[in-house]
Amino acid sequence: MGISQDPPDQSVIDMSDIILRQIDSVLMERIQRVAQAHGWDLQTALMRLLEQGLYVCEGELARSLNDADAKALQDAIAALESVPSDPGFAQIGRVGESEEAAAPSSGLLSSEGAADNGR
Repeated sequence: MGISQDPPDQSVIDMSDIILRQIDSVLMERIQRVAQAHGWDLQTALMRLLEQGLYVCEGELARSLNDADAKALQDAIAALESVPSDPGFAQIGRVGESEEAAAPSSGLLSSEGAADNGR
């Protein structure tokens, strides 16, 4: 009777080893401080720092425009800048005269106004 072998555990993911050579001593100290502050071993700290750094770098790539997108954006801005101003639509969101001058009068006259009105 032969010995049966269990199939390999499919939940275990093969991971690659990464070797970092000639790490600057200041960088190594910073990594160790982060690991200690979080209670991580060095392996965990390196994995988390690498992953977080990768997220930052990917985010920077997503925010940058390729040449075609940058040109399209510049063309759109130039087109908007060439739209002529009109007295209505162009004033939306702009501050014009002061609030006092723009406020409608209440129709009540001060004593001075009443005296002036009687002249």
